Amino acid sequence: MFEAVIGAAIGIIILALILKLVSIPIRLFWKFITNSIIGALMLWVVNLFGAGVPIDILRALIAGIFGIPGVIVILLYQYL
Repeated sequence: MFEAVIGAAIGIIILALILKLVSIPIRLFWKFITNSIIGALMLWVVNLFGAGVPIDILRALIAGIFGIPGVIVILLYQYL
């Protein structure tokens, strides 16, 4: 009986560790997607002022990851 309780406790701990390891990449993935959407929105706002920068997945990712400095770099790259 005692061995079964110990085995169940170890199994629950191992399951919790596995779930923790899996949830970290999922959180990073969702943060990456959210930042990309925010980057695309920032590029859209810049385009409202007449910048003429095409919004594609690469530019949205750059703007999402690096934020405002990323948008500035995209604008500099567009006009140089």
